[in-house]
Amino acid sequence: MPRADHLGSTVFIGQKPTMTYVFEVVTQLHSGAGPVLVKARGNAIARAVDVVEVVRRRFLEGQVDVGPISIGTERLTNKDGRDANVSSITIPLTRTGAAAAAPAAPPSAGASRPA
Repeated sequence: MPRADHLGSTVFIGQKPTMTYVFEVVTQLHSGAGPVLVKARGNAIARAVDVVEVVRRRFLEGQVDVGPISIGTERLTNKDGRDANVSSITIPLTRTGAAAAAPAAPPSAGASRPA
């Protein structure tokens, strides 16, 4: 689930299927809540990149800007009680200009159709 705040929302990538996260990111971008941060650690980093690529190349082609990507290392305690370094990534996505506006209204019922 995303975490919403005044600057946008965050989608944490984990073990779920890629499309689950894709739909969540697209929903957050459509809501206009601001930039969506896609965050992942360790083995989920590849899935995070897949999510961003599917969003920008299939669902919102030409409508998403990828902000400055941030990478780092977090120190976590594993289940054995030992400290471990885990890589992390944050990928900000922002809906662009006119595409960020509300979708166009459907054509009126009285519009003529070409024969």
